Amino acid sequence: MKTYFVRTFGCQMNKHDSERIAGMLESELGLVEAKTPEVADVVVYNTCAVREGAEERLRGHVSSLKAAKTGDNPNVIIAVGGCIGQRDGEALLSYLPHVDVVFGTHNVGRLPALIASAHETKRTTVEVIDSATDFASDLPSIREHAWHAWLPITVGCNNFCTYCIVPYVRGRERSRQLEDIVTEAEKLVADGVVEVTLLGQNVNSYGRDLYGEPKFAEVLRRVAATGIRRVRFVTSHPKDLSDETIEVMANTPGVCHYLHLPVQSGSNRILESMNRRYTRESYLALVDRLYAAIPDLALSTDIIVGFPGETEEDFEQTLDVVRKSNLDQAFTFLYSPREGTPAATFEGAVPRDVMQQRFDRLITVVQASVYANNQRLVGSVQELLVTGTSRRDPNVITGRTDSNKVVHAPLPAGESAGSLAGRFVSVVIDEAQTWFLSGHFEG
Repeated sequence: MKTYFVRTFGCQMNKHDSERIAGMLESELGLVEAKTPEVADVVVYNTCAVREGAEERLRGHVSSLKAAKTGDNPNVIIAVGGCIGQRDGEALLSYLPHVDVVFGTHNVGRLPALIASAHETKRTTVEVIDSATDFASDLPSIREHAWHAWLPITVGCNNFCTYCIVPYVRGRERSRQLEDIVTEAEKLVADGVVEVTLLGQNVNSYGRDLYGEPKFAEVLRRVAATGIRRVRFVTSHPKDLSDETIEVMANTPGVCHYLHLPVQSGSNRILESMNRRYTRESYLALVDRLYAAIPDLALSTDIIVGFPGETEEDFEQTLDVVRKSNLDQAFTFLYSPREGTPAATFEGAVPRDVMQQRFDRLITVVQASVYANNQRLVGSVQELLVTGTSRRDPNVITGRTDSNKVVHAPLPAGESAGSLAGRFVSVVIDEAQTWFLSGHFEG
């Protein structure tokens, strides 16, 4: 075995786990990254079970390697882990029989040993455990970008939303010790990281299991105090977002004025069926408090269209919440039942064509809000963290603002994209589209 390839599906926590997987494969097995899965000796799929589409893509990708296993690369080791590995375990082999290693969300650190065993014995290895006592951050890492790092503060979830598989595949919520979080943040700063994203299924409830009460606001203060230039976090649950956290966001340098606050539905009846434990009124009141404290806040959300029992009136209430929330972004999904969740057994399935029609109407309303907010930024000066170059033009840099908006700008004379990557620059916004801004370097 000489090379590896890791493909990631799903959330930021999976991206973080994949960086650790790459770190272990390099440091423990001495492998180097291959450019494509077709030429790799070890291929790892880190999977997501939250959306049906991710499962379908996994089956397609893994099945495409079957020909390699029976042809040019018979010794390739195929490993499947993450949420689907945790959920299905050995049953995964019934529909993907050419997989060599199955592992779960709780034993990522065991992957090198499992791969070595499969390689030596030529036998399929399945190891899935119910819980873990450590965090993946204790493992070596190969970060995607030198200037950015994922920093998990909790794993698991206690909310049990009726549509969500996460508590069953990630387990109950566990918080990291605050001092461990701060220590890792300090190391990242020393390593040249300028932006961290704090991770948790519900960051707002951080510390309740350790300290008897949530201490997320303290996490923000302490991490920002390390000198990191930007602090982001995902994901926030509306029922747990405190006024103290809002105050820290508003007044602590380095904490970005961007918030992802999933609403999922604007109907109280559907929210109750989802077990979200807030109402449309409390969500909108929270949004009002946020904008009062942080006038330049960029707000994004998640919305599920077509949850079982959703009526036209329910959907209209969702549109109303979207209009009143002044959104800068929305991640929108057609409901798909997840086996093992309560909602998968609910009656009142919404016909697919009705779902799609509602989805299209929702996108129209979201885009109008995003476009209007972007138009207000024309003429302003925005500080960007340069992340790379435009896919269409290597002479145009791409970066993100504090509010997480994508901005393109032509390279100044004498500068190269490589020299600017990971640096902060000031750009004057000349033009605003729905999903990106364009401008020129200040001065």
